[in-house]
Amino acid sequence: MMPGTCEDEVEHPAGGYKKLFETVEELSSPITANVTGRIPVWLRGSLLRCGPGLFEVGSEPFYHLFDGQALLHKFDFKEGHVTYHRRFIRTDAYVRAMTEKRVVITEFGTYAYPDPCKNIFSRFFSYFQGVEVTDNALVNVYPVGEDFYACTETNFITKINPENLETIKKVDISKYVSVNGVTAHPHVENDGTVYNMGNCFGKNFSLAYNVVRIPPLQADKKDPMTKCEVIVQFPCSDRFKPSYVHSFGMTPNYIVFVETPVKINLLKFLSSWSLWGANYMDCFESNEKMGVWMHVADRKKKKYLNIKFRTSPFNLFHHINTYEDHGFLVVDLCTWKGFEFVYNYLYLANLRENWEEVKKNAQKAPQPEVRRYVLPLNIEKADTGKNLITLPNTTATAVLHSDETIWLEPEVIFSGPRQAFEFPQINYAKYSGKPYTYAYGLGLNHFVPDRLCKMNIKTRETWVWQEPDAYPSEPIFVSHPDALEEDDGVVLSIVISPGSGPKPGYLLILSAKDMSEVARAEVDINIPVTFHGLFKRA
Repeated sequence: MMPGTCEDEVEHPAGGYKKLFETVEELSSPITANVTGRIPVWLRGSLLRCGPGLFEVGSEPFYHLFDGQALLHKFDFKEGHVTYHRRFIRTDAYVRAMTEKRVVITEFGTYAYPDPCKNIFSRFFSYFQGVEVTDNALVNVYPVGEDFYACTETNFITKINPENLETIKKVDISKYVSVNGVTAHPHVENDGTVYNMGNCFGKNFSLAYNVVRIPPLQADKKDPMTKCEVIVQFPCSDRFKPSYVHSFGMTPNYIVFVETPVKINLLKFLSSWSLWGANYMDCFESNEKMGVWMHVADRKKKKYLNIKFRTSPFNLFHHINTYEDHGFLVVDLCTWKGFEFVYNYLYLANLRENWEEVKKNAQKAPQPEVRRYVLPLNIEKADTGKNLITLPNTTATAVLHSDETIWLEPEVIFSGPRQAFEFPQINYAKYSGKPYTYAYGLGLNHFVPDRLCKMNIKTRETWVWQEPDAYPSEPIFVSHPDALEEDDGVVLSIVISPGSGPKPGYLLILSAKDMSEVARAEVDINIPVTFHGLFKRA
């Protein structure tokens, strides 16, 4: 643990971060981790996480961070003992790649060439079956009823067994409800209700975004997926080009959708890729004029509020939290400034560069900033040209213009050059959609994850865990069962420290109060990058 702030610059000349992007083998059975420190007695359950684990098939490489084949990881906590297990998810993409020993399904940034064994006629006909959409579930895992699903951002999610990590079945969400895909960041309420959103074809051929609700498991024990329904629809700023949506905000009464200038060119997407060797990344483009549009819907009335919130352009992947405050919506975001797509900088070739090159690439990329936007909801009697925000504790502004748009300026919560506070987590079960004080995040230093941060959103006080040549992952907050305060609990993160001897990977347990180390559970194998996951209580 080093003292420091979330914006201290640390150097990584040894390039140990490259091990995050190396292929590993799955395990046939769980291995025992070596514990130092004391695992809290109350910590019982398992940490489940997803990420890429296979970065090439035979001699064919995957090119983008979001292309490697999905590996499901589990750290199990029982009576102070810890085991680690991992299995590749048996998606169609993985099974077919293993069978044919080549990349068969086009991934986010990797084009799958047509089967060389097929003759020209069968290749020609497969052009007209449209695009085979990937089911590579490498991004997150979440509960639906009593089931657990691994997911990416397409219409396919994969049911997995959280005990032995076996793959159960592939599920096509678009069979149940009108969406072309859904995000990897659903909101899950304490009763088990799941909310998610994705783009869809709305009225008269134009694009829209649907918010879907999956109810909790009912007495009839029927699969909740079969009861999935659209509850509200957001309009699209461009009828042919939906924005890329990675997450959204939700409070007890409202849903907030931030529509960014990173657009999907559907004509490119739907035209037969195989004719021109394209992948998903080739279908993104930036709208340099629109800025960002923010949309609000009333959850209870299932109604879109026609208020035109506008602000200057940024990329958005992760909402931190959203809450209602005296007629205003407070929206906390991890933004990246500008309209250029951040994913352009996440090709594996860039991420595996030597440190000086990594730094040079990050200089050109959009810059990260944690921001608070405040959206006024009562604008009937509003004056043009005046700041409508009357909350005492924020510098964020909202000004009504004569064209009925409301121009928003944010309050900056955290900003450090090329130092991102990302993969944010909060005490979600108790504080999601409510006023809160603490956020936990992964510190990205020129896109290299090298610290864990805790931030007091109100006072800006920060706490940091960092060690030389150690590369952590998204911090998961686990509340103490008898917690009285928001930050009573621990923070879990998978860390690799490749230079430090025989045990390169470990599960780190920090006190959520001050980010000091409570314990670690080491394994003698490498653990590649993971994106998101959850703690499943025993």
